[in-house]
Amino acid sequence: MKGDAFKSATVIKVLAFALLSIAFFYFGKHWSDGSQQLVFFNSRQDSASLTNPTNPSSQFVSISPNFNKSFDLSSIINDTTVSDKPLEKTPSVEVVLSPPPPPPSPPPAVQKMGVLDENGVMNDNFEVGEFDPEVVDNWGVGNETDVEEGDGVKRFRVKKFGLCPDSMREYIPCLDNVEAISKLKSTERGEKFERHCPEKGKGLNCLVPPPRGYRAPITWPKSRDEVWFSNVPHARLAEDKGGQNWILIDKDKFKFPGGGTQFIHGADQYLDQIEKMLPEIAFGRHVRVALDIGCGVASFGAYLLSRNVLTLSVAPKDVHENQIQFALERGVPAMVAAIATHRLLYPSQAFELIHCSRCRINWTRDDGILLLEVNRLLRAGGYFVWAAQPVYKHEAALEEQWEEMVNLTTRLCWNLVKKEGYIAIWQKPLNNSCYLSREEGTQPPLCDPHDDPDDVWYVDLKACITRLPEEGYGANITTWPSRLQYPPDRLQSIQVDSYLSRKELFNAESKFWKEIIESYVRAWHWKKLKLRNVMDMRAGFGGGKNNVLSIALFNRFAAAMIENQLDCWVLNVVSVSGKNTLPVIFDRGLLGVMHDWCEPFDTYPRTYDLLHANGLFSIEQKRCNMSTIMLEMDRILRPGGRAYIRDSVAVMDELQDIGKAMGWHVTVRDTSEGPHASYKILTGDKHLLRA
Repeated sequence: MKGDAFKSATVIKVLAFALLSIAFFYFGKHWSDGSQQLVFFNSRQDSASLTNPTNPSSQFVSISPNFNKSFDLSSIINDTTVSDKPLEKTPSVEVVLSPPPPPPSPPPAVQKMGVLDENGVMNDNFEVGEFDPEVVDNWGVGNETDVEEGDGVKRFRVKKFGLCPDSMREYIPCLDNVEAISKLKSTERGEKFERHCPEKGKGLNCLVPPPRGYRAPITWPKSRDEVWFSNVPHARLAEDKGGQNWILIDKDKFKFPGGGTQFIHGADQYLDQIEKMLPEIAFGRHVRVALDIGCGVASFGAYLLSRNVLTLSVAPKDVHENQIQFALERGVPAMVAAIATHRLLYPSQAFELIHCSRCRINWTRDDGILLLEVNRLLRAGGYFVWAAQPVYKHEAALEEQWEEMVNLTTRLCWNLVKKEGYIAIWQKPLNNSCYLSREEGTQPPLCDPHDDPDDVWYVDLKACITRLPEEGYGANITTWPSRLQYPPDRLQSIQVDSYLSRKELFNAESKFWKEIIESYVRAWHWKKLKLRNVMDMRAGFGGGKNNVLSIALFNRFAAAMIENQLDCWVLNVVSVSGKNTLPVIFDRGLLGVMHDWCEPFDTYPRTYDLLHANGLFSIEQKRCNMSTIMLEMDRILRPGGRAYIRDSVAVMDELQDIGKAMGWHVTVRDTSEGPHASYKILTGDKHLLRA
């Protein structure tokens, strides 16, 4: 009887449990189907709730995570997949919530990526941005470009440019145009050494090959004293000038002892003698930019570099045609140029010192027209140093030449400040007062007031004295190195289509390029690349009104290279199609030249380690074919050298196409402004190509 009772009680408990389970299931389904939200009390209590359980503020209430949402229960049960689309919402239920969480952190401040603020006013408080190191490490992976074309993707396949004949390995198009030179009416004034460029359609259409055995150049500063014979395989200079301590052959190298025709005991001793003769010259402070005419292998300029003097060495491509090639292979600033019938491609008052040591130039011919060109180039108060036989030899013919030189320089108002041994030094006046006080009819006359002394592209020499600016522009420069950062007076003479102050533009542009170059140095490890000969191909374009890209106007690129302590020199090329900013470039203590990139440049092949072009192609594509410029870049770039082209998106595909056709390893990347910027950067690495 007792066992039956026990069994009855157990059955009742099981039934009760089942009924309760069904009831809970029913109510749960009812609440879910009715979109009712369950409220849960937090089981955690703080000390306040323990001491005062009636305090409403001590109660912690939270709501179900499904508050204000509806779900398809059958979907949950059968498919275990929550619908992405919630059903119709019901009004929310007011509950007492715990204190709200702290507000989110404010968004990061937006970096200003330009030099104008939101009101269009010049502002120097901006950031250029950083390069992504991971992107840079993978720079150059792949050598093909995907180009969207309709709905599909087309991969460029370009027929490569062929190699030029081996006879063209030192080809300079505008100086080696035999056909044009043969048609000249006269060559007695040196016309054959000037520019005679190929006609349109007859320009370079192949890749200039290196000499056999070419190898990577010896790096600076060791290259000042020796270069590989195989890179400039010409022994004539060593044979002709070996006894004058210019150059000699030592096994597989050329060695440069530092001597010259008039300073066979070495350039350093010669420079010490000049500075001792006239301490006011103060190499590296007062004299910062110099010109060496008829430079030989440029030892004068090479040794001045250690004294903070930037010397441009020039010589014609004459019987000793490889002088400039040797200079550039050594890592010394140099250009092929001759004073003949046209102005040199540099502005007035460019150089603090002009040097001629046995340069074989008759300065007094044609009423002194060649020395008048030197006068145009010489800065007010600058020095002309002449080391030649007429200075010290007492032969009748040479004494007559000396008297003619003294007479001409006196009429130019030059002051013979020192004559010692075989060196004579003259100084140019600081203003026009001496010129205006000469007797009427004195030759040569002053140039017409409307003559522009900075107009140099295919401009004939003029037998007149260039007037100095009445405002004193060009004479009032500061000493080096402060002049690099100081806005020069001639900044005011540059015609800029801008409502902004030129000095404000100068300062903002300085900050912009400083950060750009710092980014280049960090991202591309420029200090490890051992760059030496650098060209900025677009150093002086002006833009339209309010065009901030005209920041290149005052060429901060070269200055930023100096500030980053890169052991290189920069030749700044100002285009004939832009504003002539050459005077400002030289006033800052930098080197520049006028050029038209629709024509070849006057230098030997393989003479630059780095070419930088900012906005060059988007401007010049209106005037000439982009492949013309790219082939010229390949000609003057050393194997192993690099080109950095910063330009608009519109021209990048074609530039990349041409670069690959030349055998470059090309890559296009975003600028620091991001993927939606209107500019991109193309890098081209030139490889050594052989026939």
